[in-house]
Amino acid sequence: MVEVRPQPGPQEQALAASADVVFYGGAAGGGKTYALLLEPLRHIHNPAFSCVIFRRTFPQVTSPGGLWDTSAQIYPYVGGEPKQSLLEWHFPSGAVIKFAHMQHATNRLDWQGAQIPLIEWDELTHFTRAQFFYLLSRNRSATAGIRPYIRATMNPVPPDDPIGGWIHEFMGWYLAEDGYADVERCGIVRWFVMHNDTLRWADTPDDLRTEYPGIEPKSFTFIRSSVYDNPALLDADPGYIANLQALPLVERERLLGDRDRGGNWLVRPSAGKVFNRAWFEIVDAAPAGGWAVRFWDLAASEKKLAKDDPDYTAGVKMRRVGDTYYVLDCIEERLDPAQVDRVLRNTAGQDGQAVMVRWEMEGGASGKRDNRYIATLLSGYDARGRRPQGDKITRARGLSAQALAGNVKLVRGAWNERWLTHMHGQPDMAHDDIMDASSGAFNELVRMERLTKAGSYQG
Repeated sequence: MVEVRPQPGPQEQALAASADVVFYGGAAGGGKTYALLLEPLRHIHNPAFSCVIFRRTFPQVTSPGGLWDTSAQIYPYVGGEPKQSLLEWHFPSGAVIKFAHMQHATNRLDWQGAQIPLIEWDELTHFTRAQFFYLLSRNRSATAGIRPYIRATMNPVPPDDPIGGWIHEFMGWYLAEDGYADVERCGIVRWFVMHNDTLRWADTPDDLRTEYPGIEPKSFTFIRSSVYDNPALLDADPGYIANLQALPLVERERLLGDRDRGGNWLVRPSAGKVFNRAWFEIVDAAPAGGWAVRFWDLAASEKKLAKDDPDYTAGVKMRRVGDTYYVLDCIEERLDPAQVDRVLRNTAGQDGQAVMVRWEMEGGASGKRDNRYIATLLSGYDARGRRPQGDKITRARGLSAQALAGNVKLVRGAWNERWLTHMHGQPDMAHDDIMDASSGAFNELVRMERLTKAGSYQG
């Protein structure tokens, strides 16, 4: 016999909640997806029941360990028959649980005319406000005995998040001033209506009916959870908390956060949180061996007037020895194009052929042309451009995490203070050239280590 049931604590509370809309989660590893998959099972003996569980993209539904894979660990035990081409589970009664994606904002209109008794959102903060509220209008049922309702899970995002920041319209009341969940308020049911595209809240539905006649209120609550509430995960993967603790500071506060209050909904990248000068030890020399790279973040704007504030050309040299990264040197200057060429060539000569040279490639045809020009300029060196992957803060994640762990050291030099001041001030400073060059050097060393271990490095 296989027993399928929620774990005691927040997961059980979320499944027992009776509100029309329940948000569950607020940190990584709290068993959020499993709770979503259990929720529809209470209705699978009703032939008129249907449920749609959304993720933003198709790969998020079908990737290994994702929604579909996890559902296959549960639904066969209760009579579910998979229809993988449709991403649906069919049950003997005729009930259906469907998985779907909504990658583009306009995809919400694909559901025009639908009647869905239960709508579930996995990682709701990946969806736009328009997608959520449009599907809320599809949350209805013409069949007696099925009360339409919504369930959603999420990890924290700040209010200014360009996609999911709207969720604070629901979450604000449930958070303390420091951004963590207010445990005294979690689980309390509140009521809301939408009036003039704004949510209006009250403690009772009658208060809203009086103020907004003709609009029927809906009930809402938030149930907080974290990895500490998921003993099944910790038994299966005892190192999971260590993985979260190894994240950069901002992500660690969001995804691991406080043991009792979950993740932080207000933390954001700011000076001292992406990089902190206290994380970097200064040493007299770096050990020999390992890969070394000089990475350039290029600009070609000379400062001509006192009021000018052009970007800098920055080049950071870094070496990896074992699991430690040594920042060996940093150049940062405002240069015109001809000066950039001379500095690239002269610095490569000073560093020597054992030091790889990399630079951030710009997009488009001009970027390809510039890349060929620089590669020719540095003929005789291991020199090539790299296209940036993700935004600047995303590219800095790995270096930030290693710095927080004490694995990034500076070799003593006149450049140390400027480098530390720049890195500590990110992303609030006007320029980010040194951070981009440092992240590029780090990511290139990680790439080289990975390719070497795989035996696939070909230069």
